[in-house]
Parts: sequence; structure tokens; C-alpha cells
Amino acid sequence: MDARTGFPVVGMVGGGQLARMTHQAAVALGQSLHVLAVDPAEPAPLVSPNVSLGHHTDLDALREFAKGVDVVTFDHEHVPTEHLRALVADGVKVHPGPEALVHAQDKLVMRRKLADLGLPIPAFAEVNAVDDVVEFGDAEGWPCVLKAARGGYDGRGVWMVDDAAEAAALIPGLLAAGTPLLVEQRVVMRRELAALVARSPFGQGACWPVVETVQVDGICVEVLAPAPDLDDELAQHAQSLALRVADELGVVGVLAVELFETDAGVVVNELAMRPHNSGHWSIDGALTSQFEQHIRAVLDYPLGATDPVAPAVVMANVLGAAEAPTMGVDERLHHLFARFRDARVHLYGKEERPGRKVGHVTFLGTDLAETRTRAQLAAHWLSTAVWLDGHEIH
Repeated sequence: MDARTGFPVVGMVGGGQLARMTHQAAVALGQSLHVLAVDPAEPAPLVSPNVSLGHHTDLDALREFAKGVDVVTFDHEHVPTEHLRALVADGVKVHPGPEALVHAQDKLVMRRKLADLGLPIPAFAEVNAVDDVVEFGDAEGWPCVLKAARGGYDGRGVWMVDDAAEAAALIPGLLAAGTPLLVEQRVVMRRELAALVARSPFGQGACWPVVETVQVDGICVEVLAPAPDLDDELAQHAQSLALRVADELGVVGVLAVELFETDAGVVVNELAMRPHNSGHWSIDGALTSQFEQHIRAVLDYPLGATDPVAPAVVMANVLGAAEAPTMGVDERLHHLFARFRDARVHLYGKEERPGRKVGHVTFLGTDLAETRTRAQLAAHWLSTAVWLDGHEIH
């Protein structure tokens, strides 16, 4: 408990942009998030006054950090599960707990649990040898999807395997490097969706509208909220599925369930037990953002309303350009705000590198197509200093 403010202290392991935006939400609740970061130049330490330096794989650093907070939560899933169990054994309040979080850390554990629950998932198998993939591909069809069971994100740790020869060329090196693997059926889909929910220790649940996520090369570039032309019954089914997963796994905090929409319904792709890129639109586009909701949930406060504040909300990620713009980001902001006075810009304080998420921009509107165009133009301009529509700078 913070003796000065009288509020409980939330500690977040990880100093990335999710911790940065969670800190910004905490300020409105009278708090200042305590962050465990590896580097003082990470996004969260640049804005938060309460930062401890230490690595998330160092149990001693985690224990020392936990002494100064009332609850520990995360901006990534990379803390070793055994370390989290040790913290719980020490009496530390950890949300989400290790028995829940392991399902977001390990894709094999997640697939097996969802299969036990009878939820819709792709066919899958553990991979210990090339023959495991060959047998799976022959039975389920080629191409198939090879995944690292732990550590992959934003398209990393995912490989499309077209045939047995490609499996034989790829898999031995991965296994020799100690990468745990699974293989999955390639899902024929219409598009990708995400159902974002939150759950408190009390068991209260809340869900935002189901959104469409647009991916390019495995990286999310846009989020459309709510997902356009999504059948109401299917949307409710996706929300109910996500709430059930949160309840069955005992999740506390925000849970993102990434989904494939298929001709037969939805199929679960991935889980994330933290604020998620698919929910960034909620900062400006919902009554309660995912970041505030995550704080409410881990503190067991009543959860906030999740209604959208506009008929159409579009979030576009700002990615580092292939070639660094000659125009600095400050000047790019000047020109962006001159053209789009209603642009809601969130920059993360990260060095620009090709393909790296360095921020996002959100637009609210009544017409999805127009709102989406504005978001695309703004994000591309912030990335490249080039207007996609040929708009000239004066």
C-alpha cells in the first residue's frame, strides 16, 4: 500500500509500450504504476517515475520487486513459469497466476487445454522429429503450420511448411537449437478476429465488441472496431467463448482471444493474458480502455463499461519504415495534425527500425470506409513521411 496516496500498488513486469500505456491509465486512477524494466530507455521507464531495473528471468530481481507492490502483473508472457510459482509460494499476489498464464506462454499446453474443453481449434500435434510433421501433413493436408511452442510473436516462430522435403530441411535445426515445436492444420479463413475480455478475482467479466484484425507478414497493421459485417449471433458466440476461456483458466486481467473466422464459425488461434494490440483502439474508442480495465481487474475493482463511443473506430499501427524518413518525427506530427485535427496519436518512445511497432493512431467516425482511409493515411505518413494519396505538404 502506498502510504502517501492510500492506494494499493500495482507492479508490472516488463517495460514495453503496454506498461507505458497501463501507467497512463493508472495516473487517472490516482496511481503510478511500478514497473520492472530491463533498460531505463524502454518505453515505460521514459514516463513512469517508479521503475526498478532487473531482468524478468532473474528470480531474485522478481522477488525484490514484489516486496514493494501489492499485486504483480505483466506486459509480456516471458517470465519463466517456475519463477511465477515461486512468487505465489512466497505469498505474492500474481495476476494472472502461473496456472493461467502458462496457457499463453506455451502453445502446446494451450491447445491441449482448449481441446479438453471442446473448444474449436485447428488439428495439432507435438513435434519431436521430422516424421511427426510428415505424418501430420499426410493426414491433415499440406501445407501445414509449424510453430514454436514458446516465445513466438508477431509472425516470429511461425513457419508455413509446404511438403515433407521442406519439413526435413527446416525441423532438425530448430530441434537442435532446443526450440519446442508443434504443428497445426492450416485454417482456411475469411478473416482474423479478436475477442477481448476482462475478468476480476471476484469473477466479474466484461467484453468489448469483437474486432477485425488485419495482418501483413504476420504483423497486425489495423484493427477495425467493431468487426464490420459480423453476424450478431457469431459475435455473441465469440464473446461468450472468450469469457468461458477466461473463467475456465482462472484468468485475472485482460484476455485476448485471437480467432479465425471460417465458413463454419470461429476457430481459436492464440491467447494473450495482458493488454493486447487488438485492444489499443479502446483508449480513445471505448468508455473504459483495456489498460484501465486491466488495472481494475487485478485490483478486484468493479469492471468498467466497455461500450464504444463511436459507430466506427479504426486503429492503425505505426511501423518503422524500410528506409528511415529524412523528416524527423516531430515534423511529421506537425504535418499530420495540420491535415487531421482529430487524429489520436500514441507514440511509444521507441527507436524506429524497419517493421517495428513504434506507435499507433486511432480515428473515430460514423462511416467505416472513410475512417479506415484516414487511419491508413495517417499511419503511413507517420511511418514514411509520404502521403499515400499524393497529398502535398505546403
